[in-house]
Amino acid sequence: MPGRVLITGGAGFIGSHVADHLLGRGYQVRALDSLVEQVHGSGKRPDYLNTEVELQVGDVRDPTAVNRALDGVDYVVHFAARVGVGQSMYEIAEYTSVNGTGTAVLLEAMLDRPVAKLLVASSMSVYGEGRYVSRGREMPAVERDAAQLERGHWDPRGPRGERLEPVPTPERKRVSLSSIYALNKYEQERMCLLFGSSYDVPTVALRFFNVYGPYQALSNPYTGVLAIFAGRLLNGKPPLIFEDGQQRRDFVHVSDVARACALALAGHAADGQVVNVASGNSYSVCEIAERLAQVMGMTTEPQITGKYRVGDIRHCFADISLAA
Repeated sequence: MPGRVLITGGAGFIGSHVADHLLGRGYQVRALDSLVEQVHGSGKRPDYLNTEVELQVGDVRDPTAVNRALDGVDYVVHFAARVGVGQSMYEIAEYTSVNGTGTAVLLEAMLDRPVAKLLVASSMSVYGEGRYVSRGREMPAVERDAAQLERGHWDPRGPRGERLEPVPTPERKRVSLSSIYALNKYEQERMCLLFGSSYDVPTVALRFFNVYGPYQALSNPYTGVLAIFAGRLLNGKPPLIFEDGQQRRDFVHVSDVARACALALAGHAADGQVVNVASGNSYSVCEIAERLAQVMGMTTEPQITGKYRVGDIRHCFADISLAA
């Protein structure tokens, strides 16, 4: 099966690991990446990018660059995107342009250059709050409002004030789009799946949870929470934790994400579907900060700020039954 794979955003954190994994499986890999300063600093080819990757520097919104990148390609893995929930709320035009228009330009170019498979990276952010139950009954549309957060009441409650239990979130959960970034990612996955069904291109949308691992940029303030915590610890500062630190997340290593992408690319069981890519385990943010400090051989205690950010979710961790 191996052939040539185009990874848009392929010089980035996740894309570079997927490139390594696919090269190891016998694929040829081409990356299209604009090398944005916030992620790559100097704008030069990153040292961690495998030398066997053919890097083409260009913007996914540029039809000329995209058509050139698609030349002779058998498969497309679409990772190119502006990333970061908070930043998306004030760089609205930029996020909508890169994530929405960029995807549209890619799909339009693929009309003249059909491929055997399309993967698109989506995000757990489309769920908003994860799945909750009360006495075994699923609770739809769970949200927290600013008044609740102002009182320091962190956990969502049911319509009659009842306590709710967070449980693993499956793909069937209704989306709740609480940021421009979440809206963008949902748009990307729906555009790609619609394109795939309309033009008979097997397509899979992978909803990544909290990905961590080597090459994650410590200098980017909108990178993952583990990289942010590590950056503070390396500078002798305690990790800063919002709310009470008991909010739960699913952290998945980037090597598992790369393997999931390779399996989705090679097989057909997930074609036309949305699939969670996660560890299937949940940890509190406070627990993660403490474990990270231990791994780094430091005794710095995390600082619980008690502050909150409107739009942040309380609990979301994955049901990975479909991926399995």
